[in-house]
Amino acid sequence: MGDPGQSPSPRSPHGSPPTLSTLTLLLLLCGYAHSQCKILRCNAEYVSSTLSFSRLHGRPPGFLHCASFGDPHVRSFHHHFHTCRVQGAWPLLDNDFLFVQATSSPVASGANATATRKLTIIFKNMQECIDQKVYQAEVDNLPAAFEDGSVNGGDRPGGSSLSIRTTNPGSHVEIQAAYIGTTIIIRQTAGQLAFSIKVAEDVARAFSAEQDLQLCVGGCPPSQRLSHSERSLRRGAISTDTARRLCKEGLPVEDAYFHSCVFDVLISGDPNFTVAAQAALEDARAFLPDLEKLHLFPSDAGIPPSSATLPALFLSGLFVLWLCIQ
Repeated sequence: MGDPGQSPSPRSPHGSPPTLSTLTLLLLLCGYAHSQCKILRCNAEYVSSTLSFSRLHGRPPGFLHCASFGDPHVRSFHHHFHTCRVQGAWPLLDNDFLFVQATSSPVASGANATATRKLTIIFKNMQECIDQKVYQAEVDNLPAAFEDGSVNGGDRPGGSSLSIRTTNPGSHVEIQAAYIGTTIIIRQTAGQLAFSIKVAEDVARAFSAEQDLQLCVGGCPPSQRLSHSERSLRRGAISTDTARRLCKEGLPVEDAYFHSCVFDVLISGDPNFTVAAQAALEDARAFLPDLEKLHLFPSDAGIPPSSATLPALFLSGLFVLWLCIQ
């Protein structure tokens, strides 16, 4: 698994190119019709003569969503929601097609919580499709191009199926990787970076046992999760009730995003951290086809409730107890 504090090296671009399953290829052809001719050429050597669109109707294509924002809070593909310390460099994703690494440092001296200051994204070399492309963002440096200055996947037949654009320079970048059914959003808010991804299910699962440390797959390791008592160790200049009021303005549902917002504002003392949680929720709303999975309600939010919310919490507890005994 290696030292998470060091930058893992992606697989050599000169090795055997990854292959796409029949399901993923069909997913790409249907979900990204505007690129289907290029994708057919891009993956021509992997296309089976038995491809049939009727197979697609037997199993709908699947997408997965992962996000990291704030101090940082990680929503994994399996809808686990953790608040992590993860100081240093940690991989969010490491599969046969894509590598994403977040580098974090403490939000303040002596604080357990950290914030992401740097993101490195590597789209791995794929034969007859794209050249290897590296995107790197740091706080106050959110480029609208890959590291080599390009804005696409190169001169290969499927090069245009990888593209990068921005609608708000310096604070918002979107990367489309149609050839692997992937959309990535990178944002900068309140002096930290946020990452959000929607990816084809088969692509997200294309990794070996050696690539076992991925925060988007397994969530934060238990040793890196901030517990309730740890979250209470440090408080900023903003009171709990004030933090709750600030977060409530943009996050009316008291879900994991709301509690993450309150936590961030309390720890940092910066009201601007409300924007990070709100943006993460909006990205999730855009990326999750099943809106029933949008709001998560962790059992340990780690945020002390205001006195006005105690009766509601009591009633919620009775409801959960009733569900358990059914």
